[in-house]
Amino acid sequence: MPLNKAQKAVTSSNARFKIFVAGRRTGKTALSIRELARYASQPNKRVLYVCPTFQMARDIIWKDLQNKLRDLNWIAKTNESRLEIELINGSLISLKSGNDPDNLRGSGYDFVVFDECADLKPEVWYEVVRPALSAQKPPGSALFCGTPKGFNWFKDLFDLGNTEDPDWFSHQATTLEGGNVPEKEIEDAKKDLDARTFSQEYLATFETYSGIIAYNFHADNIKQFKGDIGDMILIGMDFNVDPMSAVVMVKTETGLHAIDEINIYGSNTNEMCEEIRNRYPKQKVVVFPDPAGAQRKTSASGRTDISILQNAGFAVKYRQRHPAVKDRINALNSVLKNTEGQRRFFIDPKCKTFVKSLRQHSYKEGTQIPDKGSGLDHIFDAGTYLIEFIYPVKKDYKPDNMKTFGVY
Repeated sequence: MPLNKAQKAVTSSNARFKIFVAGRRTGKTALSIRELARYASQPNKRVLYVCPTFQMARDIIWKDLQNKLRDLNWIAKTNESRLEIELINGSLISLKSGNDPDNLRGSGYDFVVFDECADLKPEVWYEVVRPALSAQKPPGSALFCGTPKGFNWFKDLFDLGNTEDPDWFSHQATTLEGGNVPEKEIEDAKKDLDARTFSQEYLATFETYSGIIAYNFHADNIKQFKGDIGDMILIGMDFNVDPMSAVVMVKTETGLHAIDEINIYGSNTNEMCEEIRNRYPKQKVVVFPDPAGAQRKTSASGRTDISILQNAGFAVKYRQRHPAVKDRINALNSVLKNTEGQRRFFIDPKCKTFVKSLRQHSYKEGTQIPDKGSGLDHIFDAGTYLIEFIYPVKKDYKPDNMKTFGVY
């Protein structure tokens, strides 16, 4: 069966790592089988297919893969219980579950296909398979396939494939482009499904999932900063030790622009001050920290975090009373996009952790309490301490003397 346009786009790339983000029935399985067979056609190769569960591997690809290899007369031996096929050239194709990443350890791999990536644990790739590819000579390659499910590690990989790194390549294809589903059926599905589900499942777009905190955040808020930093920077800061987080911003004609971020693990406020001064030696620094820093100490000096900032020569602005979390969140969403559609807050793409927090930081299920288990809360809090101080939703929170620093 000839390749469709989307499949050809993937196979024609020479990148070592390929990401195929596709709508339903776009040809992901056929492409996976083709690539598994292609790599296994070389003698003594170890080729692996990984999907969320062992039963899914059997249901999705096992029979079709066997038929393909049988038609080619390549099969030497088949193990039905282990889902393994040994070829006459000494290569081995294995189908395994990503449910338990430890089951994938112990061997090097020449080529790996990840299917339904959004449902796999990220450690399958980062902690197990990626090192296993490095164990081979030459190092192995990988193909990542799947339909989007929110902004998770699959989205991170997709973004890598859209950079200038020659090792990474990404391609996105809709169900219609796959050519396997009639246009009328797709139009009928559009009527039956909500916009978010249709976009995700048929248009293969990455959609924010329910419970997201920065609900007004959009790709339009990501913009490279090309202006002059000027003589003053504004920094939102969270004093957590692992990591200490800071978001560096500048005032613009339309609002604020985040131009940099600092995340230091196992650190303290003194080290954060040193890093800020190293990066911005000429700028006046105004810090908007967690108000708890007036009592908290993260160094052995006995001084409070805020006094350390002041002694470093930074101007420090914070509320005497801790602003309510919902006030910080409302202020953030207001500058991301107000009711008139205006965006007053932009983020340079180099602020990767902060962007990730805006995309993924969510409430605990069924509550309005931010979920701190993801580790995204520290950089998120750092940015919103600053934003809420300058653009408070509650007018009685009007900052007292920020005109002095030219912020308004």
